Amino acid sequence: MGSAKELGERKIIELILECLEQMPNMPIPFGDDASAVDIGHNKLAVINMDMLVGKTDVPRTMSLWQAARKAVIMNISDLAAKGAQPLALLASIGVPPDLTKTDIQQIGKGLNAGAREYNAYILGGDTNEASDLIISCMALGVCHKHHLIKRSGAKPGDYVAVTGSFGKTASGLKILMDGLSAPKIRGELVDSVLMPKARVKEGIVLAQSQAATASIDSSDGLAWSLHEISRASNVGFHIDKLPIAPEVERFAKIHGFDPVELALYGGEEYELLVTIKPRLWQEAKKAVENVGGRLIKLGRVTKEKQLLLKIDEKLVSIEARGWEHFKTA
Repeated sequence: MGSAKELGERKIIELILECLEQMPNMPIPFGDDASAVDIGHNKLAVINMDMLVGKTDVPRTMSLWQAARKAVIMNISDLAAKGAQPLALLASIGVPPDLTKTDIQQIGKGLNAGAREYNAYILGGDTNEASDLIISCMALGVCHKHHLIKRSGAKPGDYVAVTGSFGKTASGLKILMDGLSAPKIRGELVDSVLMPKARVKEGIVLAQSQAATASIDSSDGLAWSLHEISRASNVGFHIDKLPIAPEVERFAKIHGFDPVELALYGGEEYELLVTIKPRLWQEAKKAVENVGGRLIKLGRVTKEKQLLLKIDEKLVSIEARGWEHFKTA
C-alpha cells in the first residue's frame, strides 16, 4: 500500500478524511485552513490545530522560546485566513527527557508571548515524554457567520493579492542551514524565519469589508497556496508580477539563486493570499492599510484552470509544489 514517506502528507490527510463522517451543515468543508462550528447568534467558532516538530520545523539556531511562539503563530495565521479573531489556545507538548527546567520555562514563555501578541490566551493543554520536541496547538477564534472567508469563493475576474512580499523565509533558511552570507540584509532575512508574524488584523478587516472572496494562509508556499485556491474554487490565475522582497533580490544575486524560485516555492511565510472583488479593491486596500498592513495586487483570477506567471513578456506555468512533510523531508 505504500509507506507514509511514499504517500506524503497530503495523501495521508486525504486517506484519513475518507474515513470520517462529515458533520451536517459544516460551515467550512474538509480541506480548508480551519474548521468551524455554528454557535448561534450569527457567530461561528473557528477552530484550527497545527503541530510543530523539532526535526522538521525548528532550525538549529531557533531558541525554544522562538519555537514555542512559532507553534502559536502557525495556528493563529490559519484563523486569520478565515477572518476570525483569535481567543484562546490549548497546547500539547511532547518533552524530550534531556530538556532542563530553564528549557521548559522558555517554552512556556514563548507560548504565552505568541498568544498575547494577538490578544489570545493559552488555557492549558497536555504534556508527555517524546523523543523529539513536539508542540501541538489548537486555536479557537470567532467570526461573524457572514464574514467567514473560505478557499472556495474565488470568481473569474477577481483580483488576487497578498499581504506582504515573498522569498525572505526561503533565503533566511539558506543562511541558517547552509551558512550563506548576506551582508547588510542578514538580520531581515533570518528574522523572517525566527520571528514570523500572523496577519490577523488584515484578515479580520478583509472579512468585515466582504471584499475578499477566498483566502488562504501561505505557509506551504505561494505557488502551492495558489493551487489550493484554484482547486477549491475551480478557477485559474494569471499572475502579472511576483511580490519578491528587495532583500531576496539582493540575496539571490549574491549567490546565484533564482529569486522567482525563492518567492514561489519557499514556504513558511505566514502571509494571506486573497482574491478580491474588483469593485471593492480600493476599499479593501484602504481597510488593510488603515490597520498598518499592505495589500499587493498580483494579477487576476481566470476561468481557465491554468496557473500562469508572466516573466519577461512570456507566460510560464506555476508548478504545484511547496512544503510537504515526508515528501520534503
